[in-house]
Amino acid sequence: MKLITIIGARPQFIKSAVLSKALLGEKKINEIIIHTGQHYDANMSDIFFKELKIPKPKYNLNINSSSHGEMTGKMLTEIEKILIIENPAGVIVYGDTNSTLAGALAAKKIGIPVFHIESGLRSFNMKMPEEINRILTDNISDLLFCPSSVSINNLKNEGFMDKACKFIDVGDIMYESVKLFSNLKINIPYSSYILTTIHRPENTDSKIKLNNICSALNILSKSHLILFPIHPRTQKKLIEFNIKLSENVFLLPPKGYVEMLSLIDSALIVLTDSGGLQKEAYFKNKYCITLRGETEWTELVDEGVNIIAGDNKETILKAFKYFKNKDKLFQKNIYGSGNASKKIINEIVNFFNNKKNNILNH
Repeated sequence: MKLITIIGARPQFIKSAVLSKALLGEKKINEIIIHTGQHYDANMSDIFFKELKIPKPKYNLNINSSSHGEMTGKMLTEIEKILIIENPAGVIVYGDTNSTLAGALAAKKIGIPVFHIESGLRSFNMKMPEEINRILTDNISDLLFCPSSVSINNLKNEGFMDKACKFIDVGDIMYESVKLFSNLKINIPYSSYILTTIHRPENTDSKIKLNNICSALNILSKSHLILFPIHPRTQKKLIEFNIKLSENVFLLPPKGYVEMLSLIDSALIVLTDSGGLQKEAYFKNKYCITLRGETEWTELVDEGVNIIAGDNKETILKAFKYFKNKDKLFQKNIYGSGNASKKIINEIVNFFNNKKNNILNH
């Protein structure tokens, strides 16, 4: 059985590393990887394939640096061509990027089943391109693999029980990834620091928002070292907007996954607008301040380990003070037990077995 996996961005590389490793042990499954090239910088892409030992993509589309519509359209066209040539039994997509939506659309339009990993997430902000991508992908997928009970409830509330699909709480594949790759810990030559990342266009493209967040960082840096692995887009915008950071805010090049996990391990607290880093912080027992107006991981807010601060300087500072003085009490079963890949593979195999039995019975 041939399956095609479509990836293109950092979070997808991390998640696919775990499932691809598990698929290698399945003699009846042949996985082919398409890399759309959405993240193309060596520090944003190549390093993950090397350190996570992700199988080399058979196809690399190199589609990036364009508007959402143009990028998604190009990906859709090129992915469709490959699917027609390869004729896979199914297509696996991850998360909520343009690569996700393009892959799902290309497959569904020519009758290939779609399996969506990380289904049911909702920020309830339709201004986010990611929200549009994840909702549309969920609605055309055949198997929807959900990371938590919250994501299951989101799908139930949207009427997915009456749709021709199956949604399953398999737990979070990123939890499995953190468990697997934490063994490769790298020594960090700093201590008692704040770890921060900022990369979302809603923050980086707004001079006011980016300045507000950096003002909070400058205040926090008076008493704590801040390590800031910086996205190329963020660095460009800091220069463009002439925003200055204090000497105690150390700008670092983008980090690979293993080094990033090690940075979280040794951090005092995490400040980020990254969805993935919010969860990685939780898995590492670190409190997180989210530099957005909302999050898909609402269960972390409900659990009291994540505070939504947006770009409000006072809220950021208040949240830091609150978490700094708070005991660490982390519930561990929100995202399953760390065996999502096995459950996903079992469900995919059962999907095709049931399909085969239905054909034979008719």
